Amino acid sequence: MPSFFGTRDRAGGNAGSNERVPRHSSGWGQILARMRKDESLRVLDIGPTSSGNINLITALGHSIYLANLVEDGTRPEWVLRNEDGTASYDVERFLSAHLNFSGRGFDIVLFWDTADFLPEPLLAPVIERLYEVMAPGGNLLAMFHSASGPSLAPGARTDFCRYHLTETDQVLVQHAGDYPILHSYTNRQIEKLFAAYKASKFFLGKDNVREVIVTR
Repeated sequence: MPSFFGTRDRAGGNAGSNERVPRHSSGWGQILARMRKDESLRVLDIGPTSSGNINLITALGHSIYLANLVEDGTRPEWVLRNEDGTASYDVERFLSAHLNFSGRGFDIVLFWDTADFLPEPLLAPVIERLYEVMAPGGNLLAMFHSASGPSLAPGARTDFCRYHLTETDQVLVQHAGDYPILHSYTNRQIEKLFAAYKASKFFLGKDNVREVIVTR
């Protein structure tokens, strides 16, 4: 299977970059099973918009909300220039712009590999805000690139992907942009990221991408 989780080639391209590549996802399989069992769930899909995701989730009887944090988080408008010449992120304005749901609570959050690409000052506040807007017993699905070699070290370029949902335990992965991986984590570090959550379950994919489902 072609991998969408490696670095870009030197020409900056990727053959078939618009192709949707099927990838087995144990995490999505478990989330899908819950969606088929429970009724009227609220789902937050974080990443580039996919009309297919909207159609699938609404066809299952649930509502879906969208937020694209990685692409928006790289924009210079969120960076503040301090009097001493240093820079910082306007975290509260970012959260208000992207994760303000007017009191709505979510049962499912599809976080995908957002944590690997999100700037450090935004990461912990985003995860904290997601905890706040999730209903007790809610599930969050996240993916993490394994730091198994220099190609996946922090700062390496890799494919930022759109994840298209299917009615099976596969997702269709499609190139959506070029951003540097800003973090790489051990399982213990991932557990610390989601320390406020009451449970976590890990899955290791064949492409060295770890998946985790955490429960609020």
